[in-house]
Amino acid sequence: MPLWVFFFVILTLSSSSHCSPPPPLTLRMRRYADAIFTNSYRKVLGQLSARKLLQDIMSRQQGERNEERGATARLGRQVDSVWAEQKQMELESILVALLQKHSRNSQG
Repeated sequence: MPLWVFFFVILTLSSSSHCSPPPPLTLRMRRYADAIFTNSYRKVLGQLSARKLLQDIMSRQQGERNEERGATARLGRQVDSVWAEQKQMELESILVALLQKHSRNSQG
């Protein structure tokens, strides 16, 4: 008897004594279908988690941009207010100077 036949017989006898019979075909198909569903479900959940994380990051960035725009707008309004006050003070000083000059000219 060739050596490979001897090993084949020993492997066959040892594997059948330690292993249970294979499950019926319908059970294997059901397990296969469950595995496919589980893998697909995990992929979908992973994609949803990634999408939610991306949306959170984008909304945070948008919020920061809005805060920056709000700060810029407030600063712009403050600058406009200071500029308007300066112009008003300049106009008042010019008006006072003109009134003083006019009153001197009318007195003299």
